[in-house]
Amino acid sequence: MSAPGGGRRLLLFALAGTVGFVVDAGVLYALAPWLGWYAARVASFLAAATATWLINRRYTFAVERPPSLWREYLAYLGAMLGGAAVNYAVYALVLQFVHGRGAALLGVALGSLAGMAVNYLSARHLVFRPRGRH
Repeated sequence: MSAPGGGRRLLLFALAGTVGFVVDAGVLYALAPWLGWYAARVASFLAAATATWLINRRYTFAVERPPSLWREYLAYLGAMLGGAAVNYAVYALVLQFVHGRGAALLGVALGSLAGMAVNYLSARHLVFRPRGRH
């Protein structure tokens, strides 16, 4: 399977991000009563990153047989840390300045949008680059 073109790839990445957002928000709201809003956000990020990795490797970047699935997964998580830092900073700022029932969901949404460009470039050029290029 060959990878889709640039514009289509970005659209598929955004769709994977939408699924990741749903996973992120769902896990956050499920765990927040026990872990609190900040610690639950770390767990929800890991769940969302796992979901987006599965989608992106299969559809967005059409990866075929990586040398090591675990190595690829860990590389993906590592590459997402830049976007995660931006994402979490925006999330924390929203929680500090916006109050009410929807503050955490707004923080997840705005954080996800803020980290998306960093995550796309990291995934495209660090994890799912065509084999043979360095």
